[in-house]
Amino acid sequence: MTMKNLIFHEIHQKSRLSIKEVNEALKEFNLYSAQWSILFCLNQFGSMTQTEIHQYLNVEAPTVTRTLVKLENRQLIIRNEGKDKRERIVRLTNTAMELIPRIEERIEKLEQTMLKALTQDEQAQLSLLLKKISGSGDVHVG
Repeated sequence: MTMKNLIFHEIHQKSRLSIKEVNEALKEFNLYSAQWSILFCLNQFGSMTQTEIHQYLNVEAPTVTRTLVKLENRQLIIRNEGKDKRERIVRLTNTAMELIPRIEERIEKLEQTMLKALTQDEQAQLSLLLKKISGSGDVHVG
C-alpha cells in the first residue's frame, strides 16, 4: 500500500524543523523550546497547575516537572502548593515577565522568516487548519 497523502509526515518534518529553529533562536536567552512552551503557556493563560500544563502541551508529567525545575532554578517560575498538597500551581516571576517580550520578538521574527512564502490569508488558513486537527484527548485551557 502506498501513501499518496503524506500530510502527517510533512507536519512531523516541519515540526522538527521549527523546533530546531526555535532552539537556535532561543540560544541567546539560554532556553530551549520545551522551556519556552511552558513560559508561553503561563504568559497566555496565567497561573496553571502542573497537570494543566502537561495536558495542554501533550507532554508526559515527569518531563514537564523536570523542565519546571530548570525554570525554577533560573528564577523564571514559582511553584506553590495548591488546595491539594500534591498539586502545584505554577506562575511566572517578574524576571520572566520582563524577558518574555524580548523572546516573543525573536520568535516572531523567526516565524515571519519561516512563513515568508505564504500570504497573510494562507497563514491564517494554515493556523485554522492546524487547530482543526485533533488528538484523542484535546484539552482546552482558559
